[in-house]
Amino acid sequence: MSAKRLETLTILVMLVLTAPAAVAQDAMRDRAEHTLSTGFKFSEQSGEALYANVCQACHMPDGKGATGAAAYPALAGNANLAASSHPVAVVVNGQRGMPPVGFLMSDEQVAAVVNYVRTHFGNNYPDEVTATDVKAVRPGKP
Repeated sequence: MSAKRLETLTILVMLVLTAPAAVAQDAMRDRAEHTLSTGFKFSEQSGEALYANVCQACHMPDGKGATGAAAYPALAGNANLAASSHPVAVVVNGQRGMPPVGFLMSDEQVAAVVNYVRTHFGNNYPDEVTATDVKAVRPGKP
């Protein structure tokens, strides 16, 4: 085999071997562009954005919950949301299978996502939760 052919074959082999890595890197780059939060805190500020990134994977985009490997309660038409302190406590402290995702949110973010859930999915609870309300529920806070 000539040196030129060997060089061409080597280049082709390198392209074949490195192409999947390049495609994977592109896919990860594209995925990173769509990742909403980075680090150990959620970066979204609106209740809608927080719900989309944090809550809807379990509670579903329509808030109707899901069953399967586990049961995720419906937020749509959920009477437990009437007392604003209940969803705040659940987001901050977790409950049963739900982790305490409020640990990764500011008081303002918790208030925003709770207010969003309480005013969407057929819920119409007019009293708004404030960051001060959330702070009062956090462990170790007065």
